[in-house]
Amino acid sequence: MTKQRCVHQERFRKLVQRLKKTLRLSSASDNSHGLTELVSLHDLPEECLSIIISFTSPRDALNLASVSKTFESAVQSNIVWEKFIPPEYKSLISQSPDFLSKKEVFFALRDKSILIDDGKKMLWKERENAKRCIMLSAMNLSITWGNTPQSWRWIPDPEARFEAVAELLEVCLFEIRGRISSRFLSPRTRYSAYIVFMKQNICYGFENVSVEVVVGVVGQNLEDSCRRYVCFDEARDEQFRRRDRGKNLVKPERRKDGWMEIKLGEFFNEGGLSSYDDIEMVALENKLRHWKRGLIIRGIEIRPTKIRQ
Repeated sequence: MTKQRCVHQERFRKLVQRLKKTLRLSSASDNSHGLTELVSLHDLPEECLSIIISFTSPRDALNLASVSKTFESAVQSNIVWEKFIPPEYKSLISQSPDFLSKKEVFFALRDKSILIDDGKKMLWKERENAKRCIMLSAMNLSITWGNTPQSWRWIPDPEARFEAVAELLEVCLFEIRGRISSRFLSPRTRYSAYIVFMKQNICYGFENVSVEVVVGVVGQNLEDSCRRYVCFDEARDEQFRRRDRGKNLVKPERRKDGWMEIKLGEFFNEGGLSSYDDIEMVALENKLRHWKRGLIIRGIEIRPTKIRQ
């Protein structure tokens, strides 16, 4: 027997123990009505098993299906997987191919990204914890002078995910804003927002220039601690480092897909059925007014914050 199968069986055993304890308590409370025999899990209707499993996690559900024939059929039910996908999934993936089951919807979101909102947003789930992630394309952002041909140019996305990305031709006022409803995100989750970009061969105006960024809930007064400064240029001289030491300057990092990203900030999404907020992300440089050129903006990506060990 493999080590992984032993782990699955141990999780299954603990879950069964919890379920039996629940049934035993229920039986004890109903003794006054003549119920004296403990109900077996195998005697429960399949629909009832599906409801019970829906209160676990996707990993637990798959583990149960792999170690017990009794649960295998119950795990396939839409009752189970409907709990693991966004409640508003129909509106989120309305432009995607039809799915035969809620389980297919879950794995479609987990294993690959889905374009939504007329191809202006990309939605997926993290494999580790099934938390929702989303990326706002450049077309979904508010870019100052973005519709001015002399300032910005819209070009096809090199990876053919979004229809187009924004290429900076030349501006002195650099301002990018993104906004999203928290309903797209997982509730009770801390998120980080990143601007995703690439540098052209000819790129200038960002050397030793700090860009102010802020992330927060629209309508709330943001504390100074919410504001931070980033630099799109990786090479910074010592004088610039000393000058901006107190600004907690954030530098770009290279991603596995070849693009660069800079963390704009974090926020906590309380979420809930009736608790939706608009989250705004801003990157602004309007003080030095240096002429700037050579960035390609793909969008802003929002994903759960990694907890540092």
